[in-house]
Order: sequence, then C-alpha cells, then structure tokens
Amino acid sequence: MNKHLKQLIELSELDKTIDGFLPEEERINGALNALLEEQNRAKRQIEETQALIVENRAKIAKHEAHLAEQSSKLAQHVKKSGDLKTEREIKALSLEEDIAREQVTFINEEIARLQNIEEDQKARIDKLKTRIIEIESQVGEAKKQNIDALAALNEKRAVIVAQKEKLAAEIPQKIFGFYARIRRWAGDRTVVPVKKQACYGCFMKISDKVYSEVIASQEIVTCPSCGCILYVKEDEAVEDKKAA
Repeated sequence: MNKHLKQLIELSELDKTIDGFLPEEERINGALNALLEEQNRAKRQIEETQALIVENRAKIAKHEAHLAEQSSKLAQHVKKSGDLKTEREIKALSLEEDIAREQVTFINEEIARLQNIEEDQKARIDKLKTRIIEIESQVGEAKKQNIDALAALNEKRAVIVAQKEKLAAEIPQKIFGFYARIRRWAGDRTVVPVKKQACYGCFMKISDKVYSEVIASQEIVTCPSCGCILYVKEDEAVEDKKAA
C-alpha cells in the first residue's frame, strides 16, 4: 500500500478518535448542565409566581374597594329605612339591600379565593427556593466530579492530538492539504474503505477501473461519486488481486 495512503488512513482514525472526545465531554457535562438548567428554571418560576402574587393583590385591593362601597350602601339603607313611609319605598329599599348583601357575599368569597391562591403561590415559592438550595449543593458536587473526569479526558485527548501532530508533520504538505480540504466537508468519512466494490462513504458501486486502482494502492484514489479517499484493507486487497 502507498506509504502516504497508509498515513492518511492512520490520520483519519486519529481524527475520528479526537472527534469522539466531544460527545464524551458533553456526556460528562450533561448532569451538571441539567442541574444548572433546572436551577435557572426554578428561578424563572419564582419570578413568574411573584408577578402573579402582585397581580393577585391588585385584584384583592379592587375587590376590597368594591366591598367598602357596598358596605357603605348598606349603612345608608339602614339610615334611610327609618324615613320610609310607603310599602313601595320599603320594598324598593329591601330589594336594594338584598342586591348589596349578595354583592358583599360574592366579594368576600372572591377575596377569600384570591387569598387562598396567594397562599398556594407563596408555598410554591418556598418549595422552589428549597429546591434551589438543594441544587446548589448538587452543582458543587457535580463540578468536583467534572473536574476529575474532564482532566482525565483532556489527558487522553492530548496524547491523541500529539500523535496526530507528529503524523501530520511527516506527511507532505500537499497531501495533507488535500486531506484537510476533503475533511472540511466529509468529516469522519474523509478516508473510507471499499467493500464488495462499494464506497463506504456514499455506498455507491465504483467502476472496475477505479476499483483496480484502489486495490493496487499505488496512488491516492478518490470516489468518483462522493470524493472520499478510498482504500481496501490489505488482507482484502490480496484476496481481490488473486481473484483478479
């Protein structure tokens, strides 16, 4: 197999390993990020609930003003009752009193309902604050664990990166640049094997001529369909050469 092709295959494997560290890093940070998100969500819920309490109190104040108004009407009715002379006037005043009393009853019930809601909202805030304190403790522990896990991960990554840099320095700049250009769009499919005469980058069948060039491994060959660098594993290449 062409020396530079071997180097590109090895380089591709190193790049895949380096790329694999990112999801591992995300996995390590996942628990911490989930806690921080829950903490931020709890803080937002507290702010939203506090705004609801302010809105609720404004409604209570409005109802209390209305209650004072209805209570004043009832007091006026009591004063008027002594001056009434006709049955018609008495009935009319009695009707007004009944309406006012109904209003007072409704307003008192509504105020009580809103006050109960406020108590529930306050209890919710207390519960959220307690949870935030719990999360803060868990965040501290998660950060300690992450430091150790990320340090171990970065140590492994540094070893692989050093191997890649050493290998990249040994590859001619023109060939390395060619590889880098393909990797920009192909990612981990930059260098792919050929199996059963199919490119494992796009899974399209390649022609006999291209396949022969790949088996010969004298030059760096790319897939006519997707542009990935092709190779055949050496043991498979020997078998294919014999079959040919």
